[in-house]
Amino acid sequence: MSTAPPTRPTRVVIGVDVGTTATKVVAFGLDIRWTHVASRTYPTEHPNPGWHEQDPAELMSAVLEGLTECVGAIGEAQVVGLGVSTAMHGLIGLAEDGTPLTPLVTWADTRAVDEVEALRESGQDLELHRATGTPVHPMSPLAKIMWFTRNEPELSAAVDQWVGLKTWIVRGLTAQVVCDLSSASDSGLLNRATGTWHQGALAWAGIGAERLPPIVPTTHSMPLATETAEVTGLPPGTPVVIGAGDGPTGNLGTDAIHPGTIGVSIGTSAAARAVLPGPVLDLPRGLFCYALADDLWVVGGAASNGGSASRWVVDLLHQQDRDGDDETEALAAAGQVSPGSDGLYVVPYLRPERSPLWDVDIPGAVLGLRHHHTGAHLVRATVEGVAVQLAAVVEQIRLLEEVTEIRATGGAFRAPVWGRVLAALTELPVVVTDSAAGSARGAAALALYALGQAASLADGASALAPAETSVVTYEPAPDDVTAYRVWRAGASETYARLAAPIGLVGGAGAPWLAH
Repeated sequence: MSTAPPTRPTRVVIGVDVGTTATKVVAFGLDIRWTHVASRTYPTEHPNPGWHEQDPAELMSAVLEGLTECVGAIGEAQVVGLGVSTAMHGLIGLAEDGTPLTPLVTWADTRAVDEVEALRESGQDLELHRATGTPVHPMSPLAKIMWFTRNEPELSAAVDQWVGLKTWIVRGLTAQVVCDLSSASDSGLLNRATGTWHQGALAWAGIGAERLPPIVPTTHSMPLATETAEVTGLPPGTPVVIGAGDGPTGNLGTDAIHPGTIGVSIGTSAAARAVLPGPVLDLPRGLFCYALADDLWVVGGAASNGGSASRWVVDLLHQQDRDGDDETEALAAAGQVSPGSDGLYVVPYLRPERSPLWDVDIPGAVLGLRHHHTGAHLVRATVEGVAVQLAAVVEQIRLLEEVTEIRATGGAFRAPVWGRVLAALTELPVVVTDSAAGSARGAAALALYALGQAASLADGASALAPAETSVVTYEPAPDDVTAYRVWRAGASETYARLAAPIGLVGGAGAPWLAH
């Protein structure tokens, strides 16, 4: 007589991924391939142009609600531990009693432009990038603290500790205030050579090391606080592994941690990242270097304008006609346009840009526009503008290691044009996967490794239900590769001819084609 397989696991690990727009709490079965995903969304406020703020209490509530839902779904299963991943570069100022004195200032906030300019004018920006691994940019907590010190001196003086989003969430779970090495490495304040706070960066921020949390490894484990256990239904003392930032855990959760593999994600924004032994101290200027675990570090670049750029163009084209799925149809039409969009070039800097130039002052532009161009040309040229930035990041990673494939995730890749364009521009195969819970899976895998439940990070990921399945692989089409080599040269020439008359940067070549 056969026995029906169990419908629920007896042992689970939980991954918590606190993102910019939503929190995903995912329970992974360890004895059967089973998952439960709890998702909560929250708003971002924009009280001034360029400001991006969130309520720390709302983010914490989202985590607690997600955990409570998962506890209800797992029944009597044993929870071996929790792993935590959060969005990077956020900043919160806490009072001595732990009360937030500021909102969460997110990675997208650009209020600290003047502070970044001061760092660049001082000539210290390259040294800070080399030492900390974080490019000098308004996204970094270093620049944000400088802004508060200069513009809100009374508020800044009242802050007992400046913390990131990870520290805030882990404090709510464990009542302990510590900073994981990964979050420290994205702050612009870490001395990567020593693993301590960088004295020069602290001087620029105008604070001492005592006003930042102690740094702990990403494998550091703490017991769940009794109060949190009562709220969520989890057992008191459940191990909470502090984990890494959502970029590094995203690579782990999508199995993009092996030599020669670059993980590319394109959602609202975009990023290309590879996992290398590190930290990489001789870092190309356009790249960041953030910790994952042990001696593994994630090197790459992030673009503020990803799928949101093509979506903006589609919305602009269809303001008067919003019947059906405009974006899907527009991207399908863009896929029929020849590579290079018949001489149309888009600089997709609708939001202040990050990689590869880390210059928030360069505006977006449409170049080479002619009467024969259609809306489909404009959409494709925008896709190409985003993809060529990612290709520039890939080229810089290639300076550090041989690259053989790209593993791509994100909603943008539902449209084949994204995969085909990226494959041709990078001249690499692009394996598109469906990964709805990549960073949460990475956080859970890191927790298993930290708690001795897995011998390696890769083993930790293998123990979990796949967060991804291969959807399609795009090989670089030879004709497209050739067309894009010609397109790059034409883009640089067009930009150089137009830059001086209309006052764009320099006039020496297209900035979004920089390598």
